[in-house]
Amino acid sequence: MTSKAAAPAPGAETSADSYLPGHGNGGYHVSHYDLDLDYRVGPNRLSGTAVLTCVATQALSRLTLDLGEFRVSRVFVDGRPAKFVRRGLKLQVKPVRSMAADAEFRVEVRYVGNPRPVPSRWGDIGWDELTDGALVASQPIGAPSWFPCNDHPADKATYRVTVTTSSLYLVAVTGNLVSRYQSASTATWVFERPEPTATYLMSVQVGRYDDIELVAGAGSGWFSHPEARAFRLRLGFGRASSVESVVSTVPQRAAVPPRLRKAFGRDFGRQGRMMDVLQRLFGPYPFGEYVVVVTDDELDDPIEAQGMSIFGANHVDGRRTYERLVVHELAHQWFGNSLTVADWRHIWLNEGFATYAEWLWSEESGGQSAESLARMWHARMKTRPADVRISDPGVGRMFDERVYKRGALTLHALRGEIGDPAFFALVKAWTSEHRHATVSTEEFVASAEAYAARSLRPFFTAWLETPALPEL
Repeated sequence: MTSKAAAPAPGAETSADSYLPGHGNGGYHVSHYDLDLDYRVGPNRLSGTAVLTCVATQALSRLTLDLGEFRVSRVFVDGRPAKFVRRGLKLQVKPVRSMAADAEFRVEVRYVGNPRPVPSRWGDIGWDELTDGALVASQPIGAPSWFPCNDHPADKATYRVTVTTSSLYLVAVTGNLVSRYQSASTATWVFERPEPTATYLMSVQVGRYDDIELVAGAGSGWFSHPEARAFRLRLGFGRASSVESVVSTVPQRAAVPPRLRKAFGRDFGRQGRMMDVLQRLFGPYPFGEYVVVVTDDELDDPIEAQGMSIFGANHVDGRRTYERLVVHELAHQWFGNSLTVADWRHIWLNEGFATYAEWLWSEESGGQSAESLARMWHARMKTRPADVRISDPGVGRMFDERVYKRGALTLHALRGEIGDPAFFALVKAWTSEHRHATVSTEEFVASAEAYAARSLRPFFTAWLETPALPEL
């Protein structure tokens, strides 16, 4: 039943994010999403039922969800039909009964339509059609393009995602595959994401891909379910093949267009070694599996999701041209995914660490040293305008190259300031103590000072708060 709802309480349609207050909603926290999706590739048609398990953070008589341009047929709160109305990308819901503070409640939304990306200042973001299939790339505000949600990075939840589509396609979702079965012409895939996950880090990939085993491992990783291997062979996706001898014990797989298998084997052949190096430097890998998807279409940039990275066909050339991007996206599994920013102004904690991982890998793999790369980028950054505060770059400069490179320079300078033993002990403690949680610049500064055993306020003021670039 659709009707006009009363205006929500002040702040209900906004989050506490200083950059993107229109994404995310006040008054509640989502602890779990159960998404049941039916996707038709040809017409790009998505039918979904989403059940959100929520906890009220205040007394609520109404609430809002972020959702794209779908037709909503029914909304239930705790099993009772609720009134609802659409206003832009907000779904306003008025339940029959109000919820008390701290009360758990469930919201069920049934919806259908043609999923499309969310327009933004950074371009179209979210669910996107490929030439033959679909992908989801949601950073930072694209999650509402395919499911109703509380779209803020700090509102992390667990997930169960069921996708039904044509049996001609391989489906990869950010999570562990727990079952898969087919009817005459369709296959249904069920994935679970047990770790708390931000909405923008959930992803669905649909395509005619080969399944490639990069590193075999025990556990519940992608395609490790007993049904998965037999079903993969019945579907004709081919036998898993080892790309290169590696020693990593983290299960790693890839979904790759058949035409790119040979080039992929070269370009991603050292990923197992990368995983070992990053675990030694940053601590244990935070998820049960790691999945790489290479689309048959070109993409502007690779994209990280929870336990997954997505690359375009243009990032695979058989010459390891883009290997720095391979390690960059892998590093995001620690910095950005396990440790997720509490607010988008802290984004340097994601991109600075991922960029610094590129420099550390270069040194480990026989390329330029981290020191020489830091010197090179410092010289380049000195030629750029000094008008960005890295700790608070502003919404328009969240993805500015200076946030990435100067963020990495800050880490390299900190390493020099406190020494290697303290620096790498700090990094491992940082990833361990905040595993699957949210982080802020203030927390990182406090941790760094603890490992330095002294105040680092002048250092961080110069590197993070001051637009002028300090000497390295």
